[in-house]
Amino acid sequence: MTAMSLGTTEHLVPSRAMALAVVGGLACALAIGNALPVTMDTVSGALAPLCANAAESSPLDKVEPIGSYALPNVPGKRVTIVRVFYGPGGFSRPHRHAGSVTAYITKGEIRSQLGGGPVETFGVGQSFFEPPGSTHLVSANASATEPAELIAVFVADEGAQLTTLLE
Repeated sequence: MTAMSLGTTEHLVPSRAMALAVVGGLACALAIGNALPVTMDTVSGALAPLCANAAESSPLDKVEPIGSYALPNVPGKRVTIVRVFYGPGGFSRPHRHAGSVTAYITKGEIRSQLGGGPVETFGVGQSFFEPPGSTHLVSANASATEPAELIAVFVADEGAQLTTLLE
């Protein structure tokens, strides 16, 4: 066997494995997809007030639901995970969340101010915590030229409106 044919044979084996992995992944996605729309519609509805403020800052600002799960060991509570994208200069209006929120910065820098506390800036890999009932006065992209992103994990009562905008 020549080096050329050996290389070709080795290349086919990973391709078959990759094809099987893709088919398996699609099958799992289809199975999950049948149950997911009801959950994601619920999550999207609960997040609507947070999404509504995008028109007031940047058209690139958006909230993307990732998942929502009942906590079997804490009856009546649910964990909900979302990705928040802020375009350059993007922000959210002052708001309050039901339950607790932990935010983890995945891109850029986020400015945040809770209640009467100081305005803080968090970068990639940093996180901050919002206790139940706290007011989030500043939630904004720290950059006017680059996008920013965070993952927010809510733990709140089942059926709670996760975000309430403040007047």
